[in-house]
Amino acid sequence: MPKVKTRKALAKRVRITKNGKVVRKKAGTRHLLSGKNRKRKRRLKQRDVVAPQDAKMIKRAMPYD
Repeated sequence: MPKVKTRKALAKRVRITKNGKVVRKKAGTRHLLSGKNRKRKRRLKQRDVVAPQDAKMIKRAMPYD
C-alpha cells in the first residue's frame, strides 16, 4: 500500500501534542494592533486547542505526525 501524503499547508499551521491534541495559533495579530488593548494582544499570543470535531479531520490530513 502506498504512503499517504501529508497536507503541507496544514502541517505548517498546526501541530499535534504528545497527548494527541491539535494546537493552532490565534488569528488577529497581523495588523490593526493599536486598536487592541494589551490584555487582548497578550491573549492572542497564546496557542489555542482546536475543537475535537475539527481535530479529527486534521489528524486524517496529517497521517504521520
